[in-house]
Amino acid sequence: MPSGDGQIVRNLRSHPMTAADFRRIALSLEGVEEYSHAGLPAFRVGGRKFASLASQAGGYGNLMLTLEQQAAFVEEAPEIFLPIPGGWGKMGHTHIRLAAASEDVLTGALRTAWRLRIDKNAKTSRKKPHVGERSGVRDKKRGKRRL
Repeated sequence: MPSGDGQIVRNLRSHPMTAADFRRIALSLEGVEEYSHAGLPAFRVGGRKFASLASQAGGYGNLMLTLEQQAAFVEEAPEIFLPIPGGWGKMGHTHIRLAAASEDVLTGALRTAWRLRIDKNAKTSRKKPHVGERSGVRDKKRGKRRL
């Protein structure tokens, strides 16, 4: 193999990412579908959102992470990751600067948010509402749900 081929592959993998790359990588993850959330592109798995391009006009993708994951990403690469301003950022929602991210970084970040959503979906699907809560049957005399 000529020595220049490896450099070409590295350059292709490290070009600045775009919204199109974000979309392509997100949709490559198992079970992901794109939908419109408030008129902007978002990505969900199991019916729940894990990422969006709501801030693409500013050059960002958005990831739904835990606060611990957000802190680790920001600490490791503050030039790429930052909390979304306001209350959303205080819940782990994180911007990724697309132009500053490599494909490997973007893929890893999207995979982290996707895995978190899969794990959360698995936990919530195990919780089944109590029979009285499901049926909504109320005790007319006391106005309370009958169990």
